[in-house]
Amino acid sequence: MIKACKSLILLLFFALTTPLALAEDLLRADHPDRYTVVKGDTLWDISGRFLRSPWRWPEIWHVNQQIANPHLIYPGDELELVYIDGQPQLRLSRGPLKLSPSARATPWDGAIPTVPIDAIGPFLTRPYVMEEGQLEKAPYIVAFGDQHIVGGAGQKAYVRSIDDSGQLKHEIVRAGGPYRDAETGEILGYEALYIGTSQLQHTGDPATVFINSTKLEAITGDRVIPAGDEKATANFTPHAPPMPVEGSIISVLGGVSQIGQYNIVVIDRGLKDGLDPGTVLRIDSGGQVIRDIVTPNSRDTVRLPEEQAGLLMVFRSFERVSFGLVMYATNVMNVFDKVRNP
Repeated sequence: MIKACKSLILLLFFALTTPLALAEDLLRADHPDRYTVVKGDTLWDISGRFLRSPWRWPEIWHVNQQIANPHLIYPGDELELVYIDGQPQLRLSRGPLKLSPSARATPWDGAIPTVPIDAIGPFLTRPYVMEEGQLEKAPYIVAFGDQHIVGGAGQKAYVRSIDDSGQLKHEIVRAGGPYRDAETGEILGYEALYIGTSQLQHTGDPATVFINSTKLEAITGDRVIPAGDEKATANFTPHAPPMPVEGSIISVLGGVSQIGQYNIVVIDRGLKDGLDPGTVLRIDSGGQVIRDIVTPNSRDTVRLPEEQAGLLMVFRSFERVSFGLVMYATNVMNVFDKVRNP
């Protein structure tokens, strides 16, 4: 009888404390009880008001059947922290929608994105990783209109050669260097540097294209490839990898040498390693080998410990490499820092 009572007490103890432990594990100590969404918010930022680890918001998201798409939230919506069966849940409430004529500037219709879309928008649909020899087969610019040496928006370019009149929109790219596995040196793909957009005017050899926009000046030799028809999305569901992952940052876009929040990085793991858009990875920096210079004539080396430096979220995956946005940074990061399960 006494043993049975003790067992019952233990069961009650765990039943009462497990949700509390879950809440303490997930929630910030200073979390609000409710929050009204404002323009400029992201789901990651909002979640950071409630959660210790913002990327874990899908674990406490309460599906509200009264709202057509509960995974999209808008400025003016209110999020409330409630407890259902002892578990913390974020519940969305929405007032009556006020409709007025307006231009839709983005394909996401004003919904709050998961991450800052301005940081990754240009990288969501453009082809940035090519297979060996893929660009060498593509048509290339041989000259520009009006005897220009380089090309910019509003100019014509002559291309060898385009025969398909069914594809009007083309992108101008430039062959970059190889992406290599940080450990083995194996080539995983080749960078395709985005230059600009163009519109086909005449097929032939040479064909004529009109350059609509440029990020960099176009030069002879730049390749012209059909524009992709992929649909961009601003919404991702953050999640841990389905399997243990260990890789490295092998490149950082934007010409910066040190990596911080909202920088875009390339990592040497991709779809074949289980990384799809929304995958969250921890970044560990350090681990460098330095020489002990304190002891005279010492040839000893010391390996510094690796320390967690931030988090990234994969937003585009290719077969063997992925692009990630650094969402959180506690230390300066560098190329060849490690990425692992969060």
